[in-house]
Amino acid sequence: MELQYKDKKKLLRAALGQIPADLCVKNVQLVNVFTGEILPANVFVCDGFICHVEYQDLEQFDAKEVYDAEGQYMTPGFLDAHMHIESSMLTPRHFAEVSIPWGTTTIITDPHEIGNVWGIEGVRYMHENSKDVPQRQFIDIPSCVPAVPQIEISGADFLAEQIEELSSLDRVIGLAEVMDFLAVIGGDDRMMDIIDVAKRKGLYIQGHAPFLSGRNLSAYLCGGPRTCHESRSSLEGTEKMRQGMYVDMRESSMSKNVKAVWDGVKDFTFFDTLCICTDDRESDDLLKVGHINDVLKIAIAHGMDPILAIKCATINTAREIHFDNIGAIAPGYVADMVLLPDLKEMRPSAVFFEGNLVAKDQQLLVNIPDHAYELETRNSMNVIKDLTVEDLRIKAPIQEGIVKVNVLTYLDHMLSSTESVVEELPVKDGYLDLSGDPDLNYVAVINRYGHDRMALHVVRRFGTNHGAIASTVSHDSHNLTCVYDNAENGLIAMKKLIEVGGGMCAVEDGKILHTLDLPVGGLMSVKHAADLSVDATKMKEADRRLGLTQMPNPLLRIVSLALPVIPKAKMSDVGLVNVNDKTLIPLFAE
Repeated sequence: MELQYKDKKKLLRAALGQIPADLCVKNVQLVNVFTGEILPANVFVCDGFICHVEYQDLEQFDAKEVYDAEGQYMTPGFLDAHMHIESSMLTPRHFAEVSIPWGTTTIITDPHEIGNVWGIEGVRYMHENSKDVPQRQFIDIPSCVPAVPQIEISGADFLAEQIEELSSLDRVIGLAEVMDFLAVIGGDDRMMDIIDVAKRKGLYIQGHAPFLSGRNLSAYLCGGPRTCHESRSSLEGTEKMRQGMYVDMRESSMSKNVKAVWDGVKDFTFFDTLCICTDDRESDDLLKVGHINDVLKIAIAHGMDPILAIKCATINTAREIHFDNIGAIAPGYVADMVLLPDLKEMRPSAVFFEGNLVAKDQQLLVNIPDHAYELETRNSMNVIKDLTVEDLRIKAPIQEGIVKVNVLTYLDHMLSSTESVVEELPVKDGYLDLSGDPDLNYVAVINRYGHDRMALHVVRRFGTNHGAIASTVSHDSHNLTCVYDNAENGLIAMKKLIEVGGGMCAVEDGKILHTLDLPVGGLMSVKHAADLSVDATKMKEADRRLGLTQMPNPLLRIVSLALPVIPKAKMSDVGLVNVNDKTLIPLFAE
């Protein structure tokens, strides 16, 4: 695939110098992602594409407009290989506002969060909302809605028919992360049909293969996916690259894997399949430290050569998504360009999108007008059960004494990985009693799409030591999830989110500490990043007050508790799920 020239003959004439270019950015130190060199150059642009790069006659810079880079480094615009805009809690337009000044000119976004809430209509909303912004927002069609069928219910079901329909959207380029890796490995008909449609439509296929190794990884690759952003260790990154997989080193607001992956692969000779992504990055981080530029800075701090890091965030990603004329400063490539005073700090002084200066000194120079969308006004909370305190208490099989419980257990206070561990817990008056152990909490997942389904369980090492935290940001089905010390606090938190249309809520001793309203599908705000950041900061303060002090971003602790594609055990609206074999784990152990 490639971006189409507006007038190829005009571009040819500008390349030959027969007509003046629209723009010349002179006096740059150009980072060449093909050769690994840094060379003095002047860069010429016509109709949004680079028509010529002059490395020899640097006194030649005739053009309608000349921009003096004053010896700064020039790199291609940065690409994010995989991300979810919804995780920023911003709409696509507001996301563009805050990420463009940091040098991000292209993102590959998977709108499966809102796809789980509003189905095809949600994906179309993300496509429409991102029209006419000075950032290329390519869309991969959600492949797993819900993430794992049969063990959870979301607001939609995506089958081959839905993939076929969405493939007609202008900026759809791929099939998004194929998370149901067991269905791929086992040749499940539903997943094979989805992948077959994607291949027939010429879409690249994005993967999601946490902890897959050996023959299971080989089967997954044979099934179609060729990329993975879920490598969390040196061994994972090493094996996947050796097997020809594109490895997207991830540094999100929640999962920070760049160091581990780089430590594993740094002695390789070739790095053509090593890329960079953010996956999930929230508004406060976007405002304060940036986007892909921040991931590059972190990679360089861990020993990665700056030129290689830039290659991973530009031409490598372009090749991963099968695009031929993005990600480099060379004739025929789109004129997405970033000027940097320093290759280690990665703070852009200027950002050009399709040859137009769109940001300077981390300030957006172009107006991205707000538009109204009907979907933003709908309440997605369709919890049909009128919840009571009794609904949130766990009735035991005995009246008094001790029972064995399969407890959902976090491995530590930083990781999202969880497993099921058998514990003996007390029973009082016929109900589980967790009051004597502040490290234990109740957890409830309630379907919010009109199905009378809810599940209760017990979680250890979540991080809170009292109170309740509820959230409709609960990957990937985004059912109403709550972790609570007692039913009274849990009920208050969940009822508040039902009332406001979704978001996050923290409760302490029967009083609401803060509610972060996310009315767009229970996932996003209509506020701009600066205003949302203020609101999110208050939510973080409330979470920390309840005990979530060990995570840099406490908002993100609850969001993966019900994600049944991250081993080994997760919750859903039907109960505790064994991720490795898609079976349910009973609350009470035998």
